[in-house]
Amino acid sequence: MVLNEKSHKTVKTLINASHRKLLQLDTVVPWADGVDLNKPPKIEEAGWLYGTPYWDALTPAQRSEVLWLETARDVSYFIWLEQSLPELYVGYVNKYHGGLSDDVREYLMIFSREEIVHTLMFRRYLETAKLPLWSHPENIPNFSKFEDQLAGKHPVYGIIWNLLIEWFAELNSIYQTQHDIIDPLTRTMFREHHTEELRHIAFARHVAENYFANAPAGEIDEVSDFFKKGYVFLLDEYTYMPEIARFTSFEFPIAIGDTEKIKEIRNSPNNLRLNEARFRDVREWCQKYKIID
Repeated sequence: MVLNEKSHKTVKTLINASHRKLLQLDTVVPWADGVDLNKPPKIEEAGWLYGTPYWDALTPAQRSEVLWLETARDVSYFIWLEQSLPELYVGYVNKYHGGLSDDVREYLMIFSREEIVHTLMFRRYLETAKLPLWSHPENIPNFSKFEDQLAGKHPVYGIIWNLLIEWFAELNSIYQTQHDIIDPLTRTMFREHHTEELRHIAFARHVAENYFANAPAGEIDEVSDFFKKGYVFLLDEYTYMPEIARFTSFEFPIAIGDTEKIKEIRNSPNNLRLNEARFRDVREWCQKYKIID
């Protein structure tokens, strides 16, 4: 948690930016206008099934329903992440207060405040769009087993894990929603959220990069090796999430436990191309720090 002078200046800049422009829940988007379900919430090419025979077999109405449900999953993941972060980061402030510089301590508190507002915004969005809240990721065995191991580890573990989750989520949401054809409320909400999340990602990167620059080589290897499984998990879950079969009004073509079809979809040519394009930044960062090969 020791920052160099350049990073301290960056954190100060992030603090000032947060104080100048704080997301206001009531005015961040025109809630009264509602969402236009006749417009897509994301581009079709970013649909989980797009480019497979399963997508081709869907009617236009079913395709629209699937895209909205996929967006509900993305929003749900933001909710579950962002309502847990204040507890984590305020916990760091309380536990490690003597080892935190004033600017890092202040930004952890600002970070927590912003995440609480984001959680309220995303819950209001699901209510406005009449979309379901998806299950907490802890119900996914690989996720819960991975997160359970974070307890008691150096705080940089929690910050890097949050960095990876938010980075995946932001690259995904901006890639698929910032287009003229997208429902205006959905497009605006993700754009406004992105403004604050860019600051969060920048902060976490500076903390992580300072750690990698100063920690002993053996310790760095342990941290990098630890997050290999986390990276693979996030890549899979942002490519295809089996739980969608629980929500569709029609019989979904892939059963929740059909591992062969799930693997087929996650490795479809379109999804491989899509992941190459949208996740390039986080992939190259993880390669640099040997989190992935």
